[in-house]
Amino acid sequence: MLDADARVRGAVRYAVDLELPDMLVAKVLRCSIPHGRIIRLDASEAETMPGVVAVLTAADFDQPGGPSLMYGANIPDQPVVARDRVKYVGEPVAVVAAQDSTSAEAALGAINVEYEEDAAVYDPLEASSKGAPALHADHPDNRFVHGKLRHGDVQAGFEAADEVIEETFTSPLAQQASLEPHTAVAQWTNEMLSVWTGAQAPYTVRGVLAEIFGIPPEDVRIIVPNLGGGYGGKGHVRIEPLVAAVAWKAGGRPVRLTLSRAEEFVTVTKHAAVITIKTGVKRNGTLTARQVTLYWGAGAYADASPGLIRASVPRSVGPYRIPAVCVDAYGIYTNLPPAAAYRGAMSSQCTWAYESHTDTLARRLGMDPLEFRRQNVLRSGEQYCTGETMHDVHFVECLEAAAEGLGWTQPLKRGSGPARHGRGMAVMLKSTIARSKSECRLVLDVDGTLTLYTSTVEMGQGAHTALAQIAAEAVALPLAHVHVVGPDTAITPYDATTSASRSTNMMGTAVLDAAGRLKDRLRQIAAPILEVEAEALSVERGEIFDDSEHESRMSYGEALERSGLDSIEVTGMHATQGGLDPDTGQGVATPHWHQGAGACEVEVDIETGKVRVLRFHAASFAGRVVNPSLARLQNDGNVIFGMGPALLEEMVFDQGQLLNPNLSDYMLPSLSDAPEEMGSRLLESSAGEFHGIGEMTLPPVAPAIANAVFDAVGVRIRELPITAERVLRALKGGEGG
Repeated sequence: MLDADARVRGAVRYAVDLELPDMLVAKVLRCSIPHGRIIRLDASEAETMPGVVAVLTAADFDQPGGPSLMYGANIPDQPVVARDRVKYVGEPVAVVAAQDSTSAEAALGAINVEYEEDAAVYDPLEASSKGAPALHADHPDNRFVHGKLRHGDVQAGFEAADEVIEETFTSPLAQQASLEPHTAVAQWTNEMLSVWTGAQAPYTVRGVLAEIFGIPPEDVRIIVPNLGGGYGGKGHVRIEPLVAAVAWKAGGRPVRLTLSRAEEFVTVTKHAAVITIKTGVKRNGTLTARQVTLYWGAGAYADASPGLIRASVPRSVGPYRIPAVCVDAYGIYTNLPPAAAYRGAMSSQCTWAYESHTDTLARRLGMDPLEFRRQNVLRSGEQYCTGETMHDVHFVECLEAAAEGLGWTQPLKRGSGPARHGRGMAVMLKSTIARSKSECRLVLDVDGTLTLYTSTVEMGQGAHTALAQIAAEAVALPLAHVHVVGPDTAITPYDATTSASRSTNMMGTAVLDAAGRLKDRLRQIAAPILEVEAEALSVERGEIFDDSEHESRMSYGEALERSGLDSIEVTGMHATQGGLDPDTGQGVATPHWHQGAGACEVEVDIETGKVRVLRFHAASFAGRVVNPSLARLQNDGNVIFGMGPALLEEMVFDQGQLLNPNLSDYMLPSLSDAPEEMGSRLLESSAGEFHGIGEMTLPPVAPAIANAVFDAVGVRIRELPITAERVLRALKGGEGG
């Protein structure tokens, strides 16, 4: 990575490191009940306490010249701070800005709030049932989005099947658990707002803040330093409205808000999911129909869920050739913290369901799981259930690479005594954003330095390194000559988001577009100097030259200098057009499908239920690999990350109160949990298109492990995480699936 030395030395700067003159510290007063009304809120004592500069409450909003209280990515249902109702434990009720943390904390204790508690609901199925308490008057059934896909005659497909199998799989709330907590600094200067924040989508944050404060987007500047991890939890708008609003009330002094770990847990979560999948299959292994029903627990506010839940619809079917498909996906309000993307967004929960289910089908038919998948996975040129023709898909190759690494065809030592061994595999497909745009700017200076301006966020994944490599190769300069300027909406062009494994493809292609324009500009500059037509000039290895005249050549810098230019500047852009019909799910779900697979061997202790992953081999299709080292690390990191939700991670609530809001009780995988043997394969294509791989080997982890557990001890676990208690309960209950 470009900044590897700085990272090793701890010299990388994050938002939490920012210091501004006269900066205040913000603290948030949070609700203590899961659902109810605010009967009384009195902040008068807090406002007069030593060191306190401002106390923000709902009374400060929707006044002449003031900010709007409500906002939302798709549905404006979320208040910056609660006004009359609260909908989950931890919801912001007031914000204090003070000279220091001690003063701010003391002021929080002086704010008097009285609540009248209402009935609450936490499970998405319960919340969508008749008579459940409604969180929002506009959605009395708590259903705020319904994604649909209709393809073929499903009933006829079931009638044609020899077997029809139905299963339900669940996935709990989890936390993105980035090492760096959410941090933002806001400052108002002459009616202009500047925000330094850890956000994966700076232009989205800019748009929402501009709308809240009723100012032009150009008057909002979003600067994003390096992120200490995001995993989707920083993918939309989180604490920026809180800190911007309290800075507005503080009269121009900058304000910083940094969340505690406990606050992280009530700020954003992974979606809880209940997924029922029903499939018809013939005895020869041919799939005839599939019906999928998904209930997504989105928490108290819609946030980014509408788009994510619609994206889950085509992802929930799996990469299989199925002539008839019906999918219904519902977004459900619950009295829990808002949910957002979680690495492998929605695909992890969907793959958990359809790949566990795929193994059930194979076992019922007495077929080898690899052969069953080989028979049914999609190939290039075939039609997916969205109606689009698949191109450049390599699901078979991913499966075979993972299986080969594990030695799938070799005899397995089944273990002895209480330790039983088994093998499992899984394959996934994931769409990226169907319609989006990325822009960049390249500036070549007379000294030969190439500066790339990009709003792609560097969050440890090596995005800036990969983009610099693409630029260096495309412009034919050494990598050492390339400098990257990261997200600052005042100077870096638009990018939709750094998520959905889209950056290398989208921004990388934009860089190629800019590089082509830069080379054309160099030809135009050099042509009159070399007295050659611009079209006859080559631009390679830092020089512009005429192939037919060896003496007719000059460096980039010489061309600029002799033209009287200090620098030249070009822009590049890449956009995709797609989308699905909301009623039928037909159309183009994605510019290209992300593809990955995993195969593992586990050991299950039948006396304790403990599952240990001994070996895991992963494979992803990368299209064209930019940086093999970083790509392999992504594959490996995905596997270890995926072991968390597979075996360990679960947010546990009691009547809406989180019981494990810290990293001592909320279990994350450590190196001791990593497989003893890990393998990684990166598959490439002659097509040369960049594919995202940031999430591709994560979704197969949980189902591959569950399938290996079934292979080892004959019980099907359908509820994540796969804890020792659940395995032991299944063993004692004879739940063979």
